[in-house]
Amino acid sequence: MALVTNRERVRSVYLRHRPFRPPPESHDPTFLFPAAFAALALAFSATAQQNAPFMCSAHDPEHLAPLHQNDPHKLADIVQYEADLEAFTQQYAELSEEERGGNAYVIPVVFHIIHNNGVENIGDAQIHDAIRVLNDDFNRLNADWDNVRPEFLGIVADVGITFRLAQLDPNGECTSGITRTASPLTNDGTQTMKDLIQWPRNKYLNVWTCAYADGAAGYTLTPGSVNGGWGAAADGIVLLHDYTGSIGTSSVGRSRTLTHEVGHWINLRHVWGPTNEPGLASNCNETDNVSDTPPTEGWTSCNLNGNTCTAPLDNVENYMEYSYCAKMFTEGQKTRMLAALNSSTAQRNQLGTPTNLTATGTTGTDVLCAAEFISNVQQICAGGSVSYSDISYHGVTERSWSFPGGTPSSSTDVDPVITYSTPGLYAVTLTAGNGNMDVTTQANDYILVLPDPGLPTPFTEGFENTTALPNADWAVADFGGNGTFQLVATTGYQSSKSIRLNNHVSALDEIDELVSTSFDMSNAQDVTITYRYAFARHNADNNDLLRLYVSSDCGNTWSLRQQLYGTSTLSTSADQASAFTPTQDAQWAETSVSNISSSYFVSDFRFKFRFQSDEGNNLFLDNININGTPVGFEELITSSNSIAVVPNPVNDASDLVLELRESGRLAVDVLDPQGRVVRAMPAMDASAGAKRISLPVRDLAPGMYVVVLHQNGRGQVTRFTKE
Repeated sequence: MALVTNRERVRSVYLRHRPFRPPPESHDPTFLFPAAFAALALAFSATAQQNAPFMCSAHDPEHLAPLHQNDPHKLADIVQYEADLEAFTQQYAELSEEERGGNAYVIPVVFHIIHNNGVENIGDAQIHDAIRVLNDDFNRLNADWDNVRPEFLGIVADVGITFRLAQLDPNGECTSGITRTASPLTNDGTQTMKDLIQWPRNKYLNVWTCAYADGAAGYTLTPGSVNGGWGAAADGIVLLHDYTGSIGTSSVGRSRTLTHEVGHWINLRHVWGPTNEPGLASNCNETDNVSDTPPTEGWTSCNLNGNTCTAPLDNVENYMEYSYCAKMFTEGQKTRMLAALNSSTAQRNQLGTPTNLTATGTTGTDVLCAAEFISNVQQICAGGSVSYSDISYHGVTERSWSFPGGTPSSSTDVDPVITYSTPGLYAVTLTAGNGNMDVTTQANDYILVLPDPGLPTPFTEGFENTTALPNADWAVADFGGNGTFQLVATTGYQSSKSIRLNNHVSALDEIDELVSTSFDMSNAQDVTITYRYAFARHNADNNDLLRLYVSSDCGNTWSLRQQLYGTSTLSTSADQASAFTPTQDAQWAETSVSNISSSYFVSDFRFKFRFQSDEGNNLFLDNININGTPVGFEELITSSNSIAVVPNPVNDASDLVLELRESGRLAVDVLDPQGRVVRAMPAMDASAGAKRISLPVRDLAPGMYVVVLHQNGRGQVTRFTKE
């Protein structure tokens, strides 16, 4: 076949979150580029797949641009590295099997799951499945390999490469070979995301999975393009989570994407050559530099009778095609990949050495080093069940669980299901063994069991008697791992305490939650939630979002009922660059949520606040109330004459008569039966003693109302009826 043009830099454009960018100019192999641009065009090779059909773009320098920054010396080096590797490959191909030293190779692998606590945070099982598919394909263990067209059956290669998840990290510590990093950059997928975490490329194949792979289903770079020390940071494979393995968020049809990418990572090109587009007649003049892959225009469909160039038949079922019926590598492709693994280019020849296999824990002998488990939930209502899974590593053959407070209280199963009947906080202990040694982990206060039926209502919460979060009434979720909702004793609405989310330092799209305990609403006629909030932006572009969700099944599922936006309804104070703290009651707002249907009138009702940062300022919450009087104030007076509405029932006019026991700032609110403020009287300074205050009740609809007196962080409550 013709000499390779060294012009391939291909990546798929599986469309996710931004518009499709069409391929650039046509790829005439005789076209002459200016020197610098030619160096770029010759340098790169990145690729990926997508359904119906695969699409790629060529000569796109963005993956390495942040590293080479168009330095002409670095660009020239890339061209030379590619040429040197090609020369080595040709020499390797001429060696005998004995001279090559065998063909059994092991590659240590680490998967970096970059996620923002969404579906892209795939489970370990999906990663293990991806490794299984990869090993099947590279060792001719895939069940469909012998179904290829008879014309190619004799050259289906057993490449002889085994991929193993690392069992030791770069510091020699125990690892599952899977890391998890919470970051909004999962939606970026560029070098910036890769910079979050990378293990040494001379010891591991780095694979990053994410929600958005820079417009691709996945991409990688050929060894020559990243050979320089400055290029090491870009070395590895980026995959969309739903193109990883064949289970979980992915599918069987997408499961060969990693196989395709690894092919490029060890210096394979598309079977139609170094152009970016299959299906072009001009591809018949191109080459992949592999002698036993027939010339082809390339395919995006599975036409097993395809014959596009001069060969009798195209190798449509090749892993380096886009046909979606890939089943094989050829013997020629095998030789090319093994040449790359024996070359010092990009340090590929260091990966499979005995020293490195020992250092990464990939010799094939498992070392038991960690007991770990996961569960489907950590909060349930009494009578509910929790599903646990043992994910201890490595080589676990036996396990022993302890579940105080649960039924059963112990188990030896891999995936036990435990029922909890009594509210409380419970620990979980797991001991994992391999017949020779054991490792143990204990998670204290791991499972929170809430009452069912839940707390009675009305429920009021002003946090005046709260000492810390989380507690029996409130759970918090810190998805960003850098601090979440917390109690503050320096500010509140007509009080000194409230809940603050330190959004002043939060990252873009970071999520935090404040989640309630369970409430018994089984006899409710309606459900209404009111609360006060204070929020400021840094600038007018901040559109932070506060949502309120409700649940009718103790938090197993949630439904959205309210959204407050930073650019409109959420902001209660002027924008400010410094950290925001409300200093006056006027900087607080109150809102009511009553669009809660009868399907939520259950014994295990819950609600939660979910805040999504747009890098605005701090958020404060106070006076949370569900179907009752304003929160934070206990009903001190019921039948005494210290506070009363006269007359009661009222008609057009009435007074609030009270005896103040102390002096202080005084405010009075009138609430309807759902706890909504319908009259808020201006605050005033009041001295101790008898007082008579006119109540504005003329325009109120008939019904029962509550009067709440606020003074010095305490409250007094009485009721009246409007006729």
